[in-house]
Amino acid sequence: MAEQTDRSMAARIAAHTRWAKTVDRAAATAPARAALERKFEREADPDGVLPPDELSKRVENLRTAYFTRMALRSAQGRRRRRS
Repeated sequence: MAEQTDRSMAARIAAHTRWAKTVDRAAATAPARAALERKFEREADPDGVLPPDELSKRVENLRTAYFTRMALRSAQGRRRRRS
């Protein structure tokens, strides 16, 4: 357990150091955001046949589901750690 805590703290230190040196945070995370968007587009329309407006609606639903799922897992983890 202590080893995991050490690794976690080291990772947090590295992340804070990296973001302290980053001038444009939006630009630094743009490639990841674009990749996630492409993932949702492929999932919503693997054959590339949907009209843009329908694709947009489906991508938005997938994005909402993704972040809601993350929030649920976070809440469950917090509950586990409390008990």
